[in-house]
Amino acid sequence: MKKSIRDLGDIRGKRALVRVDINVPLDADKNVTDDTRIQAIIPTIKFLREKGAKIILMAHLGRPKGEVNPEFTLAPAAKKLSQILGEEVLFVSAPIGEGADAELANLADGQVALLENIRYYKAEEAKDDDMTFAQELAKLGDFYVNDAFGAAHRNHTSTAKLAKVLKPAVSGLLMEKELASLGKALDNPERPFTAIVGGAKVSTKIGVLENLIDKVDNLIIGGGMAYTFVKANGGSIGNSICEPDQIEVAKEVEKKAAAKGVKIVMAKDVLITDDFSGNGTNKIAPVDEIPDGWEGVDAGPETQALFADVIKSSKTILWNGPVGAFENDAFTAGTKATAQAVAQATKAGAISVLGGGDTVAAVKKYGMSSDLFTHISTGGGASLEFIEGKVLPGVAALDDK
Repeated sequence: MKKSIRDLGDIRGKRALVRVDINVPLDADKNVTDDTRIQAIIPTIKFLREKGAKIILMAHLGRPKGEVNPEFTLAPAAKKLSQILGEEVLFVSAPIGEGADAELANLADGQVALLENIRYYKAEEAKDDDMTFAQELAKLGDFYVNDAFGAAHRNHTSTAKLAKVLKPAVSGLLMEKELASLGKALDNPERPFTAIVGGAKVSTKIGVLENLIDKVDNLIIGGGMAYTFVKANGGSIGNSICEPDQIEVAKEVEKKAAAKGVKIVMAKDVLITDDFSGNGTNKIAPVDEIPDGWEGVDAGPETQALFADVIKSSKTILWNGPVGAFENDAFTAGTKATAQAVAQATKAGAISVLGGGDTVAAVKKYGMSSDLFTHISTGGGASLEFIEGKVLPGVAALDDK
């Protein structure tokens, strides 16, 4: 267990240096088009404000590659955060040096400041053990808070190295919630425990599949990665996405699942198309009888019902990856049906945890609010690595309870 801001003593008047993940999408006019990640850090900000701390936020936007680039300025995020909080957020154009000292000198108790993109500095992403940049940043705060679960898998200065220099180093409320929700689902699940793993490729989910087999009762394999499993079992998949070099891996996954008594649930029927744009002919076919020139793009109606039955009989559900090419409206029914089944199971009392950027994007596309699920993770790569059982540098560096 890691310490959180709840474990801190009197912090009135102290400077909280807080790493957040507000890597938000912007339109051509530099307006924030989706403020989900900003909304997610509000509880931590409010907690620190109520305790009377001075709040200095650090974050990144995009990949400026260690150079100052106006295209990646965090100014629009500061503007949006100001609107949400109902008061002006101080935007600090130079995170370190005399400029930062001068701009932050008069920061009041409870006031919020946001530093310019931390990735403007090459030292932020440096893979060496040089702590110089961390020591410079540490001068800005009296204690360190990491509330950026979405960047916790990065061994960067602001996400991991700083926690070794500036103490105490604790999690924010979002980080705390992410670790508790994902941790409970994986380590102490109510059973039956079902994992839904989708997405395009087996190769990107090998670690996830192998780790989950040791934990789940049911493993639903959907999306493009399923066709590698179908091919491994001698099925005809036409032009469907397949990784020939992962066929033996797929066989091993099935063998390990059988040995552990884990039920692997695969598609029975799929929507196939002769034109991936969605403008061609689309029809339903058995998953192992896809003709040449056609490719599977979504779960078919029989499969949707099968997945829903397994999901609705579960007490814990972990979902990572869509079960079809949901981005195209012609191929979105399977993932939508899966989302609806998870929501219905949650309403009936199941614990549901959603992780991965595509999964979250799908749920948003369907206009489904976050309160239909127990927890929606803000971390794409971080949640994936957490589910794989990997150590996240940004978490490991925080103080233990």
